Amino acid sequence: MKRTISPLAALALASTLTSTPVHAAPALTSPDGRLSASFGDAPLAEGKPDGIASFTLSYGGKPILMPSPLSLRTWTPQAGSKGYRLVGASPAREVKDSWAPVAGRFARVPDHYRETILTYQDAALPQRRIDVVFRLYDQGAAFRYVIHGTPGERLAIKKEDTQYAFAADFDCWGYNQGQYTGGHEGEFDPVKASKIRDASLYTLPLVCKTGQAGTTIALTVSDVRDYPVAFVGGRENGAPGVQLKHPVRFDTPSSRRQTTSIAEATLGKEGFRTPWNVLMVADSPAALATTSLVQTLAAPSRIADTSWIKPGKVAWDWWNGSQAAVAEPGMNTATYKAFVDFAAELGLEYIMIDEGWSVGSAIEPVKGADVTRHKPELDLPAVIAYARTKGVGVWLWLQWEQLDQQMDKALATYERWGIKGIKVDFMNRADQQMVNYYERLIGKAAQHRIMVNMHGGYPSMGLERTWPNLLTQEGIMGAEFNKWSSRVTATHNVTLPFTRMLLGPGDYTPGAMRHVAPGAMQQNIRFNNPYVQTTRGHNVAMYVVYDTPLQMVSDSPPSYRKADGSWQDGVDFIKAVPVTWDETRVLQGDIGQYVVTARRSGNDWYIGAMSNEQARTIDLPLDFLGQGRYQARVWEDGAAPDTLKVSDRTVDAGARLRLDLAASGGAAVVLRRAP
Repeated sequence: MKRTISPLAALALASTLTSTPVHAAPALTSPDGRLSASFGDAPLAEGKPDGIASFTLSYGGKPILMPSPLSLRTWTPQAGSKGYRLVGASPAREVKDSWAPVAGRFARVPDHYRETILTYQDAALPQRRIDVVFRLYDQGAAFRYVIHGTPGERLAIKKEDTQYAFAADFDCWGYNQGQYTGGHEGEFDPVKASKIRDASLYTLPLVCKTGQAGTTIALTVSDVRDYPVAFVGGRENGAPGVQLKHPVRFDTPSSRRQTTSIAEATLGKEGFRTPWNVLMVADSPAALATTSLVQTLAAPSRIADTSWIKPGKVAWDWWNGSQAAVAEPGMNTATYKAFVDFAAELGLEYIMIDEGWSVGSAIEPVKGADVTRHKPELDLPAVIAYARTKGVGVWLWLQWEQLDQQMDKALATYERWGIKGIKVDFMNRADQQMVNYYERLIGKAAQHRIMVNMHGGYPSMGLERTWPNLLTQEGIMGAEFNKWSSRVTATHNVTLPFTRMLLGPGDYTPGAMRHVAPGAMQQNIRFNNPYVQTTRGHNVAMYVVYDTPLQMVSDSPPSYRKADGSWQDGVDFIKAVPVTWDETRVLQGDIGQYVVTARRSGNDWYIGAMSNEQARTIDLPLDFLGQGRYQARVWEDGAAPDTLKVSDRTVDAGARLRLDLAASGGAAVVLRRAP
């Protein structure tokens, strides 16, 4: 789609602003006029300006944020000590554009916003200027800092303590990881904004209901490159709201000794840009759940030819303990040929060979490890060749540091072998060097036409748009936690679509085929062939509700068969459901209660519905359908947790669909145009 700029104004480049000093920045409104921002001076702390400036936000005429400090502090002597002076404010410009994801929730995504650039001069260091680039979309606000100075100057950023001063004591949902290291895997628990402490370290997003009808906001970041991933904690003054926090750098990329800077860089002519800070907003949690703002704000694709990037479903070994139907299941040739047979029979595009295939494979660096050599008991070339004859591709698991030590050689080797993708694990960091590792690895993988799944680390921040060979990321408490805990509840599962999944693809890894009631989960925990405490309908619906272009089919191949050899209930749906979409709608739902998601692929619609521990009946209007009649096949919870009842009916856009969800249950629907 051709980019158009409205006649509001042409945007002058911030680096060439020569306007006389201005005394007030103009207000900004979103294209639909519902979201508005105003700007003011930095608040005072002990009689001195605290930060660069401040901003407020309102939605539908009601305040969301009170004056909120914009603050970025460097280690440059005297920087900011006398405050900042507004010296330029560009006229607002309106951009109406769109972009096409390689894989995702929509065939095309609008990019429609209004933008202004505010330029502030450091009163103590006149050569230092900071631009605040501020955008308003109909779906939210985004702003970033651009630091200008002398080209070649070494910049060390001490901290970015931008704040969001909530207009009231919002009801929020977030995961307090409590430390900067970790896999961003936990429950998004409800918390009043006033209870978020300065010492807290909540991963993003933080989702809050404002108390103004159904208005819901989510705080996150986008386009995180050469900068650490943000967390949030309570405001230092104790008022409702949060402020950004970032992990500091390490002495060296693999060191455990920390420095005192969150980011370091050498200034160029274009300055140094921080990520976008993002506040998404919508009239309800369901409306918020379909936004693609994180991806839209990210840098466009750096891969010219993306024809080799193929989303798909994966037969996965690790969750079930490699329990194939062979004499001795394990890390051996027979096991993975059996996984290939299963993938081919079910129409899956890939198999995953997880931890243990390479010499010295481990979750940490090991002396003598070699990620270019397979263990002798696994004839990897034979498995790859066999898979090729069946139309199945192969992915390999890797520990990140072991890969880093041999990156160039390893990627060239995998390309020569015909490996389609790699799953990289155990990063558990979010500092500047780790962020740079992500981009360095994914960029090099693209040169070898290798797709990537970044496991064991922070969640999506838009990098999958810049490098679309990044198909999915973890940063989510998914099905693996069933192997050692009872934490993966139905409530948790129906909280994720309104929290973690706002950011982008999430590698939850569905596909469980063994079910127990929630009260029986604790005594049935086991590491191989684990149970889940939700119904078959709940788990099948995940294939629609959870967004990822690389979707696991996680249980063991024999688990998908009944005793008589026929497919288990719901396997026909798993086989049919796509992983990338032309359109997505969240039709109904609320955080931690239930969710109903509809996605379109071509002319066909797929619906997934999931409930918490409460049974409920969904009355679903089908007014999103196109013209004509549709054949609907419905999978609903059966009499036992591992059964489904299947029914067929003919419907049109004027019909309503009733879905009966059991406690911790769900349903799935396919609607195809009738002949």
